[in-house]
Amino acid sequence: MIYLDSNATTRIDPEVVDAMLPFLTEHYANPSSGYKAGRLVKRAVTGARQQVANLLNAEPDEIIFTGCGTESNNAVIQSLWHTPPAGRQVISARSEHSAVIEPLKPWQQDGGRVTWLDVDRHGRIDLAQLESALDDGPTALVTLMWANNETGVLQSIPDIVRLAHDRGVPVHTDAVQACGKLPIDVRQCPVDYLSLSGHKFHAPKGVGALFASRRARLRPWLLGGGQEGGHRSGTENVAGVVALGRAAELMASHLRQGDMARIEALRDRFETGLTRTFPNAEIHAAGAPRLPTTCSVQLPGLDAAGLLILLDQRGVCASAGSACHSAAVHPSHVLEAMGYDAEHAARTLRFSFSRFNTAPEIDQALDHLAAAATIMRREQSRLTS
Repeated sequence: MIYLDSNATTRIDPEVVDAMLPFLTEHYANPSSGYKAGRLVKRAVTGARQQVANLLNAEPDEIIFTGCGTESNNAVIQSLWHTPPAGRQVISARSEHSAVIEPLKPWQQDGGRVTWLDVDRHGRIDLAQLESALDDGPTALVTLMWANNETGVLQSIPDIVRLAHDRGVPVHTDAVQACGKLPIDVRQCPVDYLSLSGHKFHAPKGVGALFASRRARLRPWLLGGGQEGGHRSGTENVAGVVALGRAAELMASHLRQGDMARIEALRDRFETGLTRTFPNAEIHAAGAPRLPTTCSVQLPGLDAAGLLILLDQRGVCASAGSACHSAAVHPSHVLEAMGYDAEHAARTLRFSFSRFNTAPEIDQALDHLAAAATIMRREQSRLTS
């Protein structure tokens, strides 16, 4: 298998598996228990919190473990809704992940206001439009993705924070795709809330975290035994938390070693091969700041769904857009926000890379894609003749 869908989920790092396994077998005590076995498990949770905090240059008590990035996003939005005064606006963008768009719908239904910023052809917001929205009445929150899951486009989060904080407005960023792939320092770029998810950087599914700055207000969303600083009660997913901590530690090390440059070189190798084989291919936001891991490309005259089937038969895993919408028949709302129509979106594929990919895999995937396109064109010719 040639796995080129790491924006959907990443391969679990073997070192992460090694770290978590003892907490599925011998170290199974409840971390809230007072005896020795429980205290050992509690220390492991504490250590993992420090590891995640180190990835962001945060303090450990600013890290709240969650089940996923979606939960983290919802927790912030719901908390701000219950923070007086009610009815204020939230500012977001039309290209956000559904884990932000969907929880903002009840905000509107319950009497709040949501201002949706436009994005340009490169998927970037206009900072002047943000500034105008901030000046248009009291604002509870600005929530904007650090990196888009479909295109890899990066928003200018430091500038967004500056504009919002100048007006006393807190900022949340869905950094699920950015964490572990870009250096993030919440002291240099003082976001108030940041969501991350372990399975996007080589930890297992089912564990994530929310960074909530000490200066930020946050309402508890699960009440009970008072775990996670009272914000998210319930016995911790210890094995997942330990895995997340180890993955964060490994990603911090790889960032220091410049590993993302190697991944970016693989992506560039792939895109060079793409444009050589498909001269009319359009790589979305090629001129904008992007994740080094992501290539979203439109191949004229070729149906993305059909290509994915042919690639799958050859052992190549890719995506037609967001994995969360892989079963949907409607076009990508991200591409629509960027000004593309449904026909264009139906010809778009997303390839995403990780440090486990190799140059030979990239070349083989390009060969398989060329072969799949040849088969599809031959079939199209037969049907129209």
